Amino acid sequence: MNTDPGRRPPFPPFSAETAAQKVRLAEDAWNTRDPERVALAYTPDSVWRNRAEFLAGRDAIRAFLQRKWARELDYRLIKELWAFTDDRIAVRFVYESHDAAGQWYRSHGNENWEFDENGLMRVRRASINDQVIAESDRLFHWDAPGPRPDDHPGLTELGL
Repeated sequence: MNTDPGRRPPFPPFSAETAAQKVRLAEDAWNTRDPERVALAYTPDSVWRNRAEFLAGRDAIRAFLQRKWARELDYRLIKELWAFTDDRIAVRFVYESHDAAGQWYRSHGNENWEFDENGLMRVRRASINDQVIAESDRLFHWDAPGPRPDDHPGLTELGL
């Protein structure tokens, strides 16, 4: 278990196995919906682009995540490795959530990540599109907040 909050294994350079591990660890963390925990995976000066919003630093990331999960209710996320190099990972993801009025959405996106030598993400660029769905069209069903069960299908298996 990692006891140093300034280090997040696996570390670059990534292999196919460690890049996939990093993606699943990120998915599991985001599915906690805990801004404090999630923010610690980023460097103190991490820079983000999330849709049209630009952020810098953990405090901004934490505040962003608090706002996000206050409006994206019953959030459930699945990430999948797309490609990787020594210190970069490309991910595709889909999440489902609803707003305060009960309207459900399936949000599709891609992220580009860059890591420092300690395994902390120093750059995150996310492009996301939202699709309105009926509650009956939801595909992500597991107890939340919490990680996706190992036997729950991933994006490819769900045809997303």
